[in-house]
Amino acid sequence: MLRFTIRRLAQLALVVVVLSMLLFAWLRMLPGGPVSALLGDRATPEARAKLEADLGLDQPIFVQYWRFLGRAVTGDFGTSTGVQRGSPALEVFLTRFPATLELSILALLLAVAVGIPLGYLAARKRGSWLDNVSITWSLVGVAVPVFFLAFLLKFVFAIQLGALPASGRQDVGLNGTRVTGFYILDGLLTREFDAAWNSFVHLILPAIALSTIPFAVIFRITRAAVLDVMDEDYVRTARAKGLAGMVIRRRHILHNAMLPVVTTIGLQTGALLAGAVLTERVFNIAGIGQAVAIGFQRKDFPVLQVVILASAMVYVLVNLIVDLSYALIDPRLRTR
Repeated sequence: MLRFTIRRLAQLALVVVVLSMLLFAWLRMLPGGPVSALLGDRATPEARAKLEADLGLDQPIFVQYWRFLGRAVTGDFGTSTGVQRGSPALEVFLTRFPATLELSILALLLAVAVGIPLGYLAARKRGSWLDNVSITWSLVGVAVPVFFLAFLLKFVFAIQLGALPASGRQDVGLNGTRVTGFYILDGLLTREFDAAWNSFVHLILPAIALSTIPFAVIFRITRAAVLDVMDEDYVRTARAKGLAGMVIRRRHILHNAMLPVVTTIGLQTGALLAGAVLTERVFNIAGIGQAVAIGFQRKDFPVLQVVILASAMVYVLVNLIVDLSYALIDPRLRTR
């Protein structure tokens, strides 16, 4: 396991380096650039040339990348030119990342809490009304775009019914104590339970909208995996031996069906980070998804670089954790 972990960490470092090269080159191929973002399209050629020299943009691309890599190792990704002009790009990311992570965690927990039990029950009652309704529901979850569902939930539950907040992370004027940047956790740590509950209520609608696609995928994979395991010889042998139904379902069926489900949960992390861009825009949540959208509009290369690189690292780390969890689920893998 130690050798496997070290090998995967080395692969992670290689993935990040290659991604940084591709990202650096791609962003500089986009029309416009940081000079236009800072000076505007009507700037004089002299002013543009001076700013390009000050920023090092007049150097060859490989020289620019080497300088960027050297600064990035120390945490210096440059200064934001559009999302939060004048602030360090890394600070912009660290300020906004807790909002996205808080939303993504809640959405993933919701997708897992509903998708796995429902997929298991649908497989056990194959062909029943529960199975048919669940399959239809999962198809709708995949087919309906996230942004449309977000607008629909916002219109019905926030505007028409007034049952849930329409935007933001907390009510205006409710200034809770900030410790970690995670509003719910901060409220619990400082015993400001009203602030924690208020933050949780604000996350309900965006979490539901963001969880629809992960839920549908997790449900379908769980259902298919359970159906496959139920037809295995060892399950029929367990029944023939007279083992209790609860033991068969827990130890032989659900336990062995979890490997593809765990893989799917890890892969859905990327979908959550991608879906957060639209969800945060609809519900006006100041997370990294909103920062990416604004960064592309205003050509904020420093913020785009740090956000995309950090998101990729989170995605690879999550999948590393998923791979390591295989050994806990399937003891046979510990000997390989």
